[in-house]
Amino acid sequence: MSTKVVYPGTFDPVTFGHIDLIKRASKIFEQVIIGVAYTSGKNTLFSLEERVGMLKKVTSNIKGLKIEPFEGLIVNYVRSKKARVVLRGLRMISDFEYEFQMALSNRQLDADIETIFVMPKPAYSYLSSKLIKEIALLGGDVEKFVPAAVARRLKKKFQSRKG
Repeated sequence: MSTKVVYPGTFDPVTFGHIDLIKRASKIFEQVIIGVAYTSGKNTLFSLEERVGMLKKVTSNIKGLKIEPFEGLIVNYVRSKKARVVLRGLRMISDFEYEFQMALSNRQLDADIETIFVMPKPAYSYLSSKLIKEIALLGGDVEKFVPAAVARRLKKKFQSRKG
């Protein structure tokens, strides 16, 4: 039985939905390895160091976490951590097609690595980092969606972009 799970993502920024999955995974697995993707084809608002730092800050009270950057294929990263399970969140039906495609592709690359899907609490099922960044960009209050420290970082980031 696997005692480790890898939760990969960009976490740009980390949301209450991400934290919900991390907390729940920490009750199932002895170690939750959060792999913060270096590149993912997405333009990130926060640097890799900022994303890792925010995650460490807002999850410091959760036991059994390891948070670190990674680059490359998820299956290679999972193997390097001597893990066999990948955790992915499914918020809405729209996530399913992409996540299903990724899980099947990863299975073709390494049949020994399993993907488990966890749905967030209903209160977080509509949250996305993209939506939260858009709200923050337009001056909206995002503290209902992200920890206060992350909300402050978002506000500061967008203020600095305005000049």
